[in-house]
Amino acid sequence: MKNVTDFFVSLDYWPSAGSFGFNTDILATNPINLIVVLGVLIFFGKGVLNDLLDNRKQRILSTIQSSEELRKGAIEQLERARARLRKVEIEADEYRRNGYFEIEREKVNLINATCDSLGRLENFKNETLRFEEQRAINQVRQRVFQQALQGALGTLNNCLNSELHFRTISANIGTLGAMEEITD
Repeated sequence: MKNVTDFFVSLDYWPSAGSFGFNTDILATNPINLIVVLGVLIFFGKGVLNDLLDNRKQRILSTIQSSEELRKGAIEQLERARARLRKVEIEADEYRRNGYFEIEREKVNLINATCDSLGRLENFKNETLRFEEQRAINQVRQRVFQQALQGALGTLNNCLNSELHFRTISANIGTLGAMEEITD
């Protein structure tokens, strides 16, 4: 503990540059400032964050809805493909004598093409959802950071003025001088 106090006492011998100084009063330093900044962030950031999240939620829901519409379109295509498949199967019965293997090959190709289309649409939907989700998260982070920074700067600018600086520096110089007298 003596090394720590010796460090602060030795700071008195360093030349000060402008309004630079160390505040050794624990009540006037970080805990109170942090509580104030966090309180301002929570108070003002909650509504903005809710609005941002609601907007993002609506965008994501609309993206999901459009993906569902694409899915419905794919299902309709699948139903049309199945209807076509039924038609091909009816024709297959007629042409079975003439070319059973050729018809089976066309049926498999048609099913594979439809399944591939559905797979691509599903992949596209999932990629779109992941992209929108990541973009939403990044925008919310950026917004919260900007608002926190603006709130903190506003609080600092409102709380700090020349008189307060002068009083703080004078009090710290007095404290350091008292500490030096005690150690001598």
